Amino acid sequence: MSVLSDRHFHDEAAAYKFVEARIWPNGPVCPHCGGFERIAKMEGKSTRIGTYKCYQCRKPFTVKIGTIFEASHVKLNHWLQAIFLIASSKKGISSNQLHRTLGVTLKTAWFISHRIGEAMRDGKLGPLGGNGMIVEARLARRTSAPFSA
Repeated sequence: MSVLSDRHFHDEAAAYKFVEARIWPNGPVCPHCGGFERIAKMEGKSTRIGTYKCYQCRKPFTVKIGTIFEASHVKLNHWLQAIFLIASSKKGISSNQLHRTLGVTLKTAWFISHRIGEAMRDGKLGPLGGNGMIVEARLARRTSAPFSA
């Protein structure tokens, strides 16, 4: 059985539970005030999936706040599929391939792939050449036309 057949890749509610279990292993924590005692899951027909309300600061929130998923209208299960595909692909995956595989627009696929790429950067790029080293760049003059015989 393939990993991609797991429920959290195909059901948005299961995707929220999957991400919540990893981000909040001891239960939900309000990203606004840091509270964790007076939090309730919001229920109702018009309530978005995975929405909680903190009764300390009275603000609603989801597990998406403070992550690469924040301010995105893309379903969370699509995000998880894209993360899996990008992370498990040896040479990466293009936005076009992501667009075809996930069934989202090319613009959405580009947005997802760039957010995931930024999240994967470690940000620890040292100076070119090393600390205290000088890097020189020289222009090479071409003496003949390329591909000349």
